[in-house]
Amino acid sequence: MKKIFAAMSIALLATPALAQSGTNSPYSMYGIGVLSDQGNSFNRGMNGVGVGLRPHNQINYLNPASYSAVDSLSFIFDAGLSLQMTNFKEGKVSKNANNANFEYAVGGFRLARNLGVGFGLLPVSNIGYNFAKTETVVEGDFATTSLYYGSGGLHEVFLGLGWSPFSGFSLGVNGGYLWGEIDRKVTNSYIIKSQYCNVSSYKLDFGMQYQQKLNSKDVLTIGATYGLGHSLKADPTSSVISLRQINSQTTKADTTTYVAKDALDFPTQISAGVAYTHGNKWTVGVDYTLQQWAEAKYPEDKGNSYVASKNAYKDLHRVNAGLEYCQNPEGRSFMSRIRYRLGASYSTPYLKINGQDGPNQISVSAGVGIPIVNGFNNRSILNISGQWVRNEATGLIKENTFRINVGFTFNERWFAKWKFE
Repeated sequence: MKKIFAAMSIALLATPALAQSGTNSPYSMYGIGVLSDQGNSFNRGMNGVGVGLRPHNQINYLNPASYSAVDSLSFIFDAGLSLQMTNFKEGKVSKNANNANFEYAVGGFRLARNLGVGFGLLPVSNIGYNFAKTETVVEGDFATTSLYYGSGGLHEVFLGLGWSPFSGFSLGVNGGYLWGEIDRKVTNSYIIKSQYCNVSSYKLDFGMQYQQKLNSKDVLTIGATYGLGHSLKADPTSSVISLRQINSQTTKADTTTYVAKDALDFPTQISAGVAYTHGNKWTVGVDYTLQQWAEAKYPEDKGNSYVASKNAYKDLHRVNAGLEYCQNPEGRSFMSRIRYRLGASYSTPYLKINGQDGPNQISVSAGVGIPIVNGFNNRSILNISGQWVRNEATGLIKENTFRINVGFTFNERWFAKWKFE
């Protein structure tokens, strides 16, 4: 148990690194920020597919019911990071930005017969932007340069269980602590406007999977998850400092602060997925996800008030598809044990920007799972994937991102009993 607690401590120590912003997107000005990619490094090679997957050598936290499939002799710990370059284009103006970000740390093991445990630390959303924009002040009919700055995001630490009450059927639950800050500022020569929110709440996700053997080589798995939507019990604040020039040497500042009581919700999420495996070589999966943002509250600035509104968001729909091929997972040849992955996805936005729908997202990915083979361990895997993501909507900034995800899955044989003769 000491090793288990040590691994969980490593995940918690990674919190400061996870808290760093993983985006430069101006779209993180809105809502709770840019939603983080879900899944660890093996899921991301298949572009986020996971609801119907039941790997015995990976932690698939996208569906906690899959924990019951973890090898009974294994302790698994997986951590990953990403490197990305994004091109932003608006009209004829184009700029690039680079980011490096610690993504996640997850682990799991078999607790008892047909009962598995998962735990980890994950990003939920990211906020990170800093730019200047020249704007015209209507009242004074003059131009001023406004500076826009934002930082923060939401994060989750979770503990989950997956249980198989009878052959082929599994249930699971992840219980998490959700926390973070949303900090945004606009500054110019006549006003300083700050919006801030501190989040400290819970997150609860349920999952199920049913697996059916079609014949000696083919297996079909269907899965579903339900994420509980709820109020975050947060009270966002908006502070406005109006600057008035009294004379050439004196500026007067008037401060007004508004509080929006209980004005932030986390949405209900419903996912369904199917996965088909042939001879432990081919795995093909498809997922559909609905996030019900349209009913979620968000604070809205209405001039002389700051109140909860349900008009800021729209429901998000996402479809993911992916495949994995491995010639022989248990083969003696190194090349035969490499896993090759491909994936694609399409997602509608959850944001509304100035009354217009935010950008749709198209993404494709490719990756490999490279076995780590040495005298001490032949079960661990180095997962590497590349991903191209495009966010685009008519009249809005276009984003093209190329991201490299790198994750190491440490898989050690812990629970075997030694026999001496």
